[in-house]
Amino acid sequence: MLDINPLWMFVPVLVLVFWGHPLGYILGGVATVFGLLGWGPQVFHMFANQFFAMQINYLLIALPLFIFMGNMLGSSGVAEKLYEALHVWMGPIRGGLALATIIICTIFAAATGIVGASVTAMGLLALPEMLKRGYDPKLACGTVMAGGTLGILIPPSIMLVIYGAMAQLSVGKLFMSCVFPGLILSGSYSAYVLFRCGLNPNLGPPLPIEERQKVSFGRKLTMLLIYVSPPIFLILAVLGTLFAGVATPTEASGLGAIGAVIIAAANRRLTWKVFKETVFSTARTIGMICVIAAGASCFTSVFLGLGGGEVVKEYMLSLPGGKWGVLIAINIIVLALGTLLDWFGILLLCLPIFGPLIQELGFDPIWFAAMIAVNLQMSFLTPPYGMSLFYLKAVAPEGIDMALIIRSILPFLFLMTLGLLITILYPPLSIWLPRAMIK
Repeated sequence: MLDINPLWMFVPVLVLVFWGHPLGYILGGVATVFGLLGWGPQVFHMFANQFFAMQINYLLIALPLFIFMGNMLGSSGVAEKLYEALHVWMGPIRGGLALATIIICTIFAAATGIVGASVTAMGLLALPEMLKRGYDPKLACGTVMAGGTLGILIPPSIMLVIYGAMAQLSVGKLFMSCVFPGLILSGSYSAYVLFRCGLNPNLGPPLPIEERQKVSFGRKLTMLLIYVSPPIFLILAVLGTLFAGVATPTEASGLGAIGAVIIAAANRRLTWKVFKETVFSTARTIGMICVIAAGASCFTSVFLGLGGGEVVKEYMLSLPGGKWGVLIAINIIVLALGTLLDWFGILLLCLPIFGPLIQELGFDPIWFAAMIAVNLQMSFLTPPYGMSLFYLKAVAPEGIDMALIIRSILPFLFLMTLGLLITILYPPLSIWLPRAMIK
């Protein structure tokens, strides 16, 4: 076995990521090279064991079901119906359409757990409407992207399913740990919109009174009950059964998938074409996840086998500030990686390294997971790799360039940083609800 410094493994990874190669192949290829140098051909036996352990993890069954639920809801017309209802209710308020966008993104996040679906749907629905009504383009774009990123935080988040499977933590408790941080971030976005538009109504003008009078109060109430109740019922069915201890995450994901199909059928969107496209889209997403997971599991196995865990531990423990200095350093590393990698790659790389260190330092693992989830939200908005920037650019109207999109997220990144600090400094925000769950 050659004496290899495991930290050198990150050099080719960063270089190849900058060149634009797929992350899963990069991690797997680097792991193979360093594994052969370290152990020789027997490294492939270790890889096989890693693949098998991943494939038989029962918790991961929930992953394709939650993704299917999100994709089916995206095709069911739920977002359109929600926006139609909240448009008439929030329109009279300064910044009301932006506020409605945040509320819909929050509901959609709790019903899908997929960021791309939320950002794309609201980019197609809300962004053109806000621009047509004279909203400030930066405020409109930032609202859509910030609201859409709540999908990674508010349960049922697919990120938390993977986190629970990797860390051997209760997925139900992880879901509950992120409820309050997610709602606080959603509330902070709403407060920011109302504050900015209150000071300057030109940023988000209310709907004209003539347009408001076209819809009667009875019609508004009917729209609210009919269009908002189905996704709310689905959220309560999935999260309520988890919180009450009636269903496991896998069973709750199956319930959510069936509920999404029923909602699509009720909205007359359940056609064979929609069902087939939903299944194929789910399969493509799962395939991508499996490739990255395979490469990352090989990478972390070789890295830890070469002593990388001890190297990182010694370095982190030597930092000033004790265990809080370690925690700050972890957040900075995760935030920096978010500019280069997606959340999935960051999670698979960092959790096996930092997870044991956090428990050794005496931090609550559920609270730490909520903190990482809040931090990973920012990876969707931080250039050059922020995926939400590209999701929105792909569907944005003419005149919305990437420079404007990047400028639009700056105040929301500040609010996310503030939300992260609140989560760190006030642990009961994340751990009270999980501890209240029925065991």
